[in-house]
Amino acid sequence: MTYVWHLGVMVSLYIAVALSLNLVIGESGLLSVCQAAFYGIGAYASTLLVMKAHWSFGASIIGTLVFASLSAICIGLPSLRLRGDYFVLATLGFQIILYSVLYNWADLTNGPNGIPGIPPPRVFGIELASPYRYCTASFAMAAVIGGFTLVIVRSPFGRLMQAVRDNEVAAASLGKNWLLVRLTAFAIGAGLTAVAGAFYAGYARYIDPTSFTVMESIFMVSIVVVGGAGNFRGPAVGAVVLVLLPEGLRFLQIPEAIAANLRQVVYGMALVLFMLFRPKGIAGKYGFD
Repeated sequence: MTYVWHLGVMVSLYIAVALSLNLVIGESGLLSVCQAAFYGIGAYASTLLVMKAHWSFGASIIGTLVFASLSAICIGLPSLRLRGDYFVLATLGFQIILYSVLYNWADLTNGPNGIPGIPPPRVFGIELASPYRYCTASFAMAAVIGGFTLVIVRSPFGRLMQAVRDNEVAAASLGKNWLLVRLTAFAIGAGLTAVAGAFYAGYARYIDPTSFTVMESIFMVSIVVVGGAGNFRGPAVGAVVLVLLPEGLRFLQIPEAIAANLRQVVYGMALVLFMLFRPKGIAGKYGFD
């Protein structure tokens, strides 16, 4: 049963990440491949605030959200002036830089050795020490993030994001500041992803740079592409499918060394097939064609 709760935690974390990324990709039309960087910022920032600054978990979540959002603004201000593939390359560059910082700044992050012994979070006085409690709390976190993103999408700002996504020039001709709109969406998506990263660190009790690589960012993008972007259902469906699908390899008794590479093959094939034959994903509204 512990294994089931573990899968539940991972599904809920990736649902939260996918819904956050959907604000950037699906609602704003920005293909960002640095979401794992913000996920890592959330994990490391919350861990350091709790273990070194002795903040409570709730306070560390707020601090992490603000720090990740400010980081996104610093990255977005120059990067969002780029177009298409150049913006993708800019976010990829940030992802590589963040990984290098986590790996080499040993005095702060403990480098490749990672940070062990992360204490289990306490929420409303309840210690999330059991898989069942953590699964419940992480799904509650995903639900809060989902509700928040839903409010944003249905607000006037959400409609403005969609207008900029569909026709940036037309939105600008009506006096709308497309740069500010996309920068805000980018910052909000980064902050919410960092919250999920903080929950991941509290669950894993150990973090190291290898959990926040380019491949992890590509996996997060894959969730949105396969599940579908532009609505609430698509990212959630994509998270469930891509998190649970590789678990089937366990029943085929494939050696772990081969299974790990096979997962990447499955993700790559899924991306190619969906981009070719179903650009809107399984349950999406916004197509990538």
